[in-house]
Amino acid sequence: MKKHRRRVNRRRRIMAELNLTNMVDVTFALLIIFMITAPMMTQGVQVDLPETESENVEVADAIQVSITGRNEIFIDQEKTSLLEFKKRFREVFGGRLDIPVFINADKRVPYGLVIRVISDIQNAGVVKLGFLTLPIEETE
Repeated sequence: MKKHRRRVNRRRRIMAELNLTNMVDVTFALLIIFMITAPMMTQGVQVDLPETESENVEVADAIQVSITGRNEIFIDQEKTSLLEFKKRFREVFGGRLDIPVFINADKRVPYGLVIRVISDIQNAGVVKLGFLTLPIEETE
């Protein structure tokens, strides 16, 4: 009778191994999805910039005001209306004189709209103001 009990115990052994293949497959699939979608989420406001000859300026901490071809205004990728621009810009700028502001306006935007935005920016106390442009393509 003791022999019979031993056989039952052998059959009831718990398998302690885990098959991680499926978990690794899911992890790689999620990684690929994030690698594909992450660049799409970081794209900024689409603006067709005018071309001009100028030097490159790179500043890490700056406020960017964008005006699209459809006359939509953005402050650091946050959409605002022309009526609320002055108030919203003052909130973002906060009177910090050391922070530069770059205007990123589509070349089809009416001149009057750009001037009105510039006026509101200067009235907020901005000292450093710049314009983003594309370099002129040289044709051979």
